[in-house]
Amino acid sequence: MTETADSLRIPPSLYLVALLPPEPVFSAVWAMKQEIHERTGSRNAVRLPPHITLIPPLRLRASEFEPLALPALAAFAAGQHPFRVGLHDFAWFGHRTLFVHVSDDSALQTFHRTLTAWCRQHLPAVPREKRAFTAHMTLATRDLPPDQVPALKLEFAQRSFQAQFEVGSFALFRHNGRQWEAIAEFHLGSGAAGL
Repeated sequence: MTETADSLRIPPSLYLVALLPPEPVFSAVWAMKQEIHERTGSRNAVRLPPHITLIPPLRLRASEFEPLALPALAAFAAGQHPFRVGLHDFAWFGHRTLFVHVSDDSALQTFHRTLTAWCRQHLPAVPREKRAFTAHMTLATRDLPPDQVPALKLEFAQRSFQAQFEVGSFALFRHNGRQWEAIAEFHLGSGAAGL
């Protein structure tokens, strides 16, 4: 059987590009995700560590995408500078997604625009986003039981959370069929490559 026929039998992989907060923010947000999971049974959000999505999930063949994505994302990261992000309290998308609100996101918005422009030029397999970029850190999503949402909304309206962190890298994740795994981390300002 030819290599092409073999590769056609392998289903496309699911990818995601995201930035992960450093400690102690990582552990603080992870604890909230775990708390909601234990209280409600919601599992989707605990299959991925605390993160801010930069490029939403997309399905592509690993053999075609990774050899292009890894050097393209590394070159992009090399030409970027670290920046700060602020988190403040909580918000909802509708009635099913609870998240930590990103309050200070001007540098992140610029970084995201630059990344998507870079992908259009150097990684065209990444589709253009159809929705506006809303930076957030999900605590619970789609499988949150509807009957528990009113109490959670009331509780998280009264809770407070504040944090700041420096973004020094971002990661490419691949879904392994059960959960997301970081397959590469890209450090900002790690070389002389520019836009």
